[in-house]
Amino acid sequence: MEQWEYKTIKYKTGGFLGGKVDAEQFEHELNQYGFEGWELVSCFDTNLSQGQSRDVIIVFKRRRA
Repeated sequence: MEQWEYKTIKYKTGGFLGGKVDAEQFEHELNQYGFEGWELVSCFDTNLSQGQSRDVIIVFKRRRA
């Protein structure tokens, strides 16, 4: 039976009211986890108020050795 391990990352957003993401840095971080064998499962934001994002939550998985 296949077994998986999971990793959850909280990516902080910037800006005065939050919600701003540096696209290049975000892509670089995703690629780093990919090089380590992690597969992206889900990516979503946490709502602060009135549609503003506080954090982006990234969930990865990879097969257990």
